[in-house]
Order: sequence, then C-alpha cells, then structure tokens
Amino acid sequence: MATGIFMESTPTDFAGLVNFFLEFVNLGITFIFAIAFLVVLWKMIDAWIIHADDPTRREEGTTMAITAVVVMIVMVSIWGILALLTGNS
Repeated sequence: MATGIFMESTPTDFAGLVNFFLEFVNLGITFIFAIAFLVVLWKMIDAWIIHADDPTRREEGTTMAITAVVVMIVMVSIWGILALLTGNS
C-alpha cells in the first residue's frame, strides 16, 4: 500500500489508474522545475562570481539569466493554464 503523497490504495478502475499516473507526472514536473532552477542558479554563480573578471562570461551570464526567467515564466504559465483547464488548481 502506497503512502505519502500517493494514493492510499492500489487503483481498482481506469480513473484511479489515470489519477495515479498523473500524480507521478505532477511530481516529475516539479522535479524538472527544481532542476532547471538549480542549473540556472549555478550558471549565474559561475558567470558572475567565479568568473567575475571575464567580461564575456558575465555577458553570457546576463543573457542566460534573462532567457531563464522568460523560460520559467512560460513553463509556470503553461502549467497553470493546464491546471485550470483540467480543474486541478
């Protein structure tokens, strides 16, 4: 029997099975957001702190930060729209 964030019992019908897999998908999306945030954070630290004396690396870091913010906004927006459409808000 699964516990925690997953269902309390094994799914017995198709709707239960779909909901079980959707919980894994939502967990995976959250994991992808977390990994993307950590990669962006590391790239900014690498560009602005570790290689602060290199102007080209600082410029790459600025471009990367702007791109990452736009991508994160798009990802969260799509995730929110899908949650509204499916009624899982």
